[in-house]
Amino acid sequence: MSDISREEAFALLKKYNQDPFHIQHALTVEAVMKWYARELGYGAEEEYWGIVGLLHDIDFELYPTEHCLKAPELLREGGVSEDIIHAVISHGYGITVECGKTLDVEPVQEMEKVLFAADELTGLIWAAALMRPSKSTKDMELKSLKKKYKSKGFAAGCSREVIERGAEQLGWPLEKLLTMTLQAMADSEDEINRELEAETARLYAKRWADLFTSGEEGKACLILCKL
Repeated sequence: MSDISREEAFALLKKYNQDPFHIQHALTVEAVMKWYARELGYGAEEEYWGIVGLLHDIDFELYPTEHCLKAPELLREGGVSEDIIHAVISHGYGITVECGKTLDVEPVQEMEKVLFAADELTGLIWAAALMRPSKSTKDMELKSLKKKYKSKGFAAGCSREVIERGAEQLGWPLEKLLTMTLQAMADSEDEINRELEAETARLYAKRWADLFTSGEEGKACLILCKL
């Protein structure tokens, strides 16, 4: 089980990830993993599942060609336990990364299988939500998601093959995975947005302080207007 707190895990994530898109994805997968922990009867492990989701792409921003290969080094340096490291790298199982290596660490625990199955799908669901007038998952129906899913040109970077392999590993029909992950995101959307807004405000505040102390008061005032 985890020997790193959620606060420590988030700080470790931000050490290697600054892009708001990557932070949002990490927060999304964290929330979805916590939802699944509760739904599947692992409520006592909710934070643990969430930390795995939060850290799953820790190496992607700085080391995209070594995704899931660099992660163990970064996580060990951050004091993360071997069980979390295994879970993180197993979400790349069977995928050939840009450096040419095919990842061979298989998801074994149910938590690892959920991460493998839901990770790519959360990206597709967010992309589908952004096409809606509401920009939200809360009013998205399953039939709308299925239509987007079947359109191979839509969110092409979200691998349908990986999603379907994930459902198979769980022993679930694809529709169950789509239904549950959509519900997880809808139920968690407000929590994700609150976290993201707080982090955005923190980054603006830090930027303002840095500019002010370096004598760039004009730029600092522009940043302050955004807070």
